[in-house]
Amino acid sequence: MRILFVCGRARARSPTAEQVFSRWPGLETASAGVSDDADEPVEADHLAWAEIIVVMERAHRRKLMRRFGPALRHARIVCLDVRDDYAFMEPALLRLLEARAGRFLPPGRKPG
Repeated sequence: MRILFVCGRARARSPTAEQVFSRWPGLETASAGVSDDADEPVEADHLAWAEIIVVMERAHRRKLMRRFGPALRHARIVCLDVRDDYAFMEPALLRLLEARAGRFLPPGRKPG
């Protein structure tokens, strides 16, 4: 399963999620940001690649829909409601991501 994690600037939340979930068996992960100054800006290729798009905030979903509406017809978009209050790989962020995103992943995918 291919999952794209999206936040604002792709500097903390989505890259952390990409790393955390890349360790889960059977998952391929990527991350990108919706802001103009994102380290890895969201491109149409990201969206075509992803089976699930996980946004950190509802505002990210709205930006994706405005910018890429037709390209998102196939997409399942999930919002985790994770505010931009964390640093890259911060332990509290790791716990929050695993708790909130884990429920959207297929059963049996979590590592033992």
